[in-house]
Amino acid sequence: MSEPVVIVGCGGHGREIFGIIAALNDSSGDPWKVVGFLDDAPSEANLRGVDRLGAAWLGPNELLSRLDAHYVIGIGDPRIRAGVAARLDPFGRPAAVIVHPAATLGLDNEVADGVVLFAGARITTNVTLGRHVHINQNATVGHDSVLADYVQVNPLAAVSGNCGIGREVLIGTNSCVLQGRTVGDGSTVGAGACVVRDVGAGRVVKGVPAG
Repeated sequence: MSEPVVIVGCGGHGREIFGIIAALNDSSGDPWKVVGFLDDAPSEANLRGVDRLGAAWLGPNELLSRLDAHYVIGIGDPRIRAGVAARLDPFGRPAAVIVHPAATLGLDNEVADGVVLFAGARITTNVTLGRHVHINQNATVGHDSVLADYVQVNPLAAVSGNCGIGREVLIGTNSCVLQGRTVGDGSTVGAGACVVRDVGAGRVVKGVPAG
């Protein structure tokens, strides 16, 4: 029997997650039934996008408190995602783990609630993914790396083995974090950057080498 799930966020990231769930249902016998979308202030364009998917905007996020359903946060910005999670946690609803059938999740990994793996995401072995971590299309995470809560790894990014990625970090599109490096809480690695040395908390780094 399908489990009900709501997507929090009507924007593009949330609608992409709707597509992941559709692909997962096609391949695995409908494990999820999308009840609809929640959003405190959806734009008209995003509402039209939701409508074109054949889905519905149900109302503001607090409506989750009255729904018997799992939820997944469809928001790409890690700081905003963390703030939304903090407001939803008191409702006590379970956060779904959503893994696209074209993603690879290897052996002996720890995956917390709310994790989303997009198509082409590759997680190797002995990796820890914290709450509401999102690994986007064709991004990779190497062995023994630890990604703290709310990390966002954008498309085509590569996190090498034995890396430590702090809470609410954004790893930009087509960037890489080299073996054994750490990126501190709240930092941003710019698109196309190459992290060759540890990055402190709250920093924005870009370029090759990133600095």
